[in-house]
Amino acid sequence: MGSIPLPLFLLFLSLSAGVEAGNPPASPRNLATCLSSAQLTNYTIPSVDPSEAAMSSYYRVLNFSIQNLRFARPSLPKPAAVVLPGNKLQLRSTIICCRLANLGIRIRSGGHSYEGLSYSAGDHTPFVIIDLMNMNRVWVDVENRTAWVESGATLGDTYHAIAMANDSIAFSAGSCPTVGSGGHIAGGGFGLLSRKHGLAADNVLDAVLVDPDGRVLDRESMGDDVFWAIRGGGGGTWGAVYAWKIRLVPVPKRVTSFIINRAGSTQTVAELVHKWQRVAPSLPDEFYLACFVGAGLPELDRIGMSATFKGFYLGPKPAAVATLNRRFAQLNLSDSELQEMSWIESVVFFSGLPKWSSVSDLKNRILHTKTFFKAKSDYVLQPISKRDLVRALDLLSDEPKAYLILDPYGGAMDRVGSEDLPFPHRRGNLYVIQYLVEWTADDDGRRDEFMEWIRGFYGFMGEFVSKGPRAAYVNYLDLDLGSTGWTDGNEGDSDPVAEARVWGERYFLENFDRLVRAKTAVDPDNVFRNEQSIPPLGLGLGLRGDEEGTWDDDHGVF
Repeated sequence: MGSIPLPLFLLFLSLSAGVEAGNPPASPRNLATCLSSAQLTNYTIPSVDPSEAAMSSYYRVLNFSIQNLRFARPSLPKPAAVVLPGNKLQLRSTIICCRLANLGIRIRSGGHSYEGLSYSAGDHTPFVIIDLMNMNRVWVDVENRTAWVESGATLGDTYHAIAMANDSIAFSAGSCPTVGSGGHIAGGGFGLLSRKHGLAADNVLDAVLVDPDGRVLDRESMGDDVFWAIRGGGGGTWGAVYAWKIRLVPVPKRVTSFIINRAGSTQTVAELVHKWQRVAPSLPDEFYLACFVGAGLPELDRIGMSATFKGFYLGPKPAAVATLNRRFAQLNLSDSELQEMSWIESVVFFSGLPKWSSVSDLKNRILHTKTFFKAKSDYVLQPISKRDLVRALDLLSDEPKAYLILDPYGGAMDRVGSEDLPFPHRRGNLYVIQYLVEWTADDDGRRDEFMEWIRGFYGFMGEFVSKGPRAAYVNYLDLDLGSTGWTDGNEGDSDPVAEARVWGERYFLENFDRLVRAKTAVDPDNVFRNEQSIPPLGLGLGLRGDEEGTWDDDHGVF
């Protein structure tokens, strides 16, 4: 591995004794000194000059990847710095410098954390954002159908690079192009190809992880438990994944795509959804058929209950039409509503980008619309009755800014064991529900009203979804499920594992305890933490005392 620059190593020696002795006050000044010694200049800190010009660079970088505008409000705590490493060595150096300055660390890939945990700190402790946007390279090996993807690459970057290398291979992951690969894969990563080829995390072959001590670890050196944990155990917990080695999957030259809307009364729409929940999870693996339901769906210009069906088929249009008309005749599909296209064109089609967008726009991080939103999630194991769907849609019609996304499972999702990876929601789950309420700045004065509404709707849905525990998807983070209020690395008489179990078992079911063991192995001092990070057993303080002062260039710090 590459060595840490000598000035940084000497600075480490001069400051490490103070760190080992306890938790000194957080020091942005120490951070700046350390970053300079590491020859790291691509960072921004708040200026003492409150003028707009002096602060513009800081806020421009800070706000660029804040995707949920709920967490862009001026009143929320801001980071002591935003650092943008450009390579693995700079990432290692940044982590070391944050530790020396006793500043918390938030790793930001694309900024799509639903609760802002990649760029905010609800406990008000001083922190630094390590923004990975400059580590966005993708290396594609067409012959072996693999790729190395840096964690700062968006899904759009990744898909574009793959398609430019070969139009018959793809990666199984989500549809939003501005989502960062780092956080997406870390939580599982469901998408249009998942019923055929599994989650993004199911297709990870190797990874490079920079741990809290700056050691650079691959699959072999990090060990089985940690490699297992980083593939679906959530982001911001284990260290910083520099890059992922992913398996690429075959796709035909032409695929079939459609987005159709069906409007009507709540009774009419409920009948369609009732049929959908029996059809979509049992279609051939080559199909993905999602259902969006609401009284004011974002892509429509009208108010009124409707369902939008977003369909994808790995094959030609005639076969797709024949299967859907046989299995889901209630859709009344016409041939003209479906389109054949290449796989990469389908990525653009489902991306949510403006209709005029091209394949190259998948790499554009600013075309995607940002909103204020709150989300929650549920898993459905048994079809919901038509009567209860009508009741649910009657409630949904009361709030036009809210809608549901129903994503079907089945297929390859059933063929992976619930303990094979941290993501446990496999066989037996028909579909996942994502509840969303979105609003603009003009309506932000009603924020509390929107939050209260979605919590009430979620409460109503409790009798129809999984129980014991009521499960949730970690990539749809929801702090309503519970949080751990870290104040430092040691919580005294409290039991962080017991606190985290409340929400952790809802995301990870029986895999929670193995995640705790993995966290204890890789980050026993809880350096990488947020309100919903996995805690280690037996929290300690500072740096590990049995490793002080010994430098090993092969493994990073110490």
